[in-house]
Amino acid sequence: MTGSIARQASPALIVAICFGIAALEGYDIQAFGVAAPHMAPDLDLGPAELGWAGSAAMIGLVIGALFGGWAADRYGRRPVLLGSVALFGMFSLATALSLNFETLTLARLAAGLGFGGAMPNLIAIATEISPPNRRALTTTSMFCGLPVGGALVALAAQLGEGGVDWRMLFMIGGALPLLLAPAVYFLLPETRPAQAQAAPTRMLSGLFAEGRALSTVLIWTVFALDLLVTYLLLNWLPLLVVAKGFTATQGAAAAFSMNLMAVAGALALGWAADRIGYRWLLVAVFAGLSAALYALAWAQGMAVILIASGAAGFTVIGGLYVLYALAPVYYPPQFRAAGAGASVACGRLGSILGPLIAGNLRAAGAGPGEVLSALAPAALATMAAVFVLTTFGRPYREP
Repeated sequence: MTGSIARQASPALIVAICFGIAALEGYDIQAFGVAAPHMAPDLDLGPAELGWAGSAAMIGLVIGALFGGWAADRYGRRPVLLGSVALFGMFSLATALSLNFETLTLARLAAGLGFGGAMPNLIAIATEISPPNRRALTTTSMFCGLPVGGALVALAAQLGEGGVDWRMLFMIGGALPLLLAPAVYFLLPETRPAQAQAAPTRMLSGLFAEGRALSTVLIWTVFALDLLVTYLLLNWLPLLVVAKGFTATQGAAAAFSMNLMAVAGALALGWAADRIGYRWLLVAVFAGLSAALYALAWAQGMAVILIASGAAGFTVIGGLYVLYALAPVYYPPQFRAAGAGASVACGRLGSILGPLIAGNLRAAGAGPGEVLSALAPAALATMAAVFVLTTFGRPYREP
């Protein structure tokens, strides 16, 4: 299977294209947070309206991941990925042209559908172009694009004396996917194996039949818990550092350390997973995350905060990208994208809950250390779920 794909396009080219797609997703998702302080007064948005507009993309992502995974198994990876890239490109442009709350929210919802449709396809493609001994590194290399794209939008926002206009951020974020779409069409091969060309049966049967129920539930649990911690930190880490008595610049430095080490973690952990396997590596990763969270919770000096923030990014985001490589191995080819899509969708439910939990804890009077230490049990629960999954789950075996 891999050899026939390689004759059409080199794996390196496929990884580069998919990295570009992930980077553009990361750019657009992070662009909303960067643009929000300028967008709100321009469109006359209150805090509640801004929150709903921001959440609309995540809601669309959940729906898009479920439908996109199913559609990719039925119709092929390339056409669904092409449609997803075009969709989030067009509606990123629509975001830039929004005139009020209603048009902004609809544009973000539709863009989220595109984000969600792309992600399970990237996971399935990584699995299908890679030999087993390079699968994790291929997947993590692709998904490093997400934090890279987020860093790029932060840099773009600083260009010029007053920063780039928020509408221009989304114009860039919309134009680039549309420019990349021809590369998806002309250069990206169809990676779905020949034996998976027939239309799959019902998705629920594919996820839960033939002894896959335990694996599916555990995969969903692991993704939800990991992304709960990830998005709480992405949204709240700078604020929690400031609440400890540090400056906003120091809070931003903690977030930068987390994102920088996330890329290093993804590459290092992907390389390690291909060589020593998933079980004990991921157990160590999530045990390390728990330790990093406790260190971050009670850190008093900036040096410790930067180190602990970096360790948290290395483990929680690096570990997430390894999970993207692990999830598909439990499903046969005809359900691979559907399984990945359902995992992404469940994970995004956790990403919605994480920031809400932090907000509620702070509103109830919890200090920054208490909020951070409250995440450690989630890391330990993730560790336990990964151990059970990799010990008792039933990976798919090629006939």
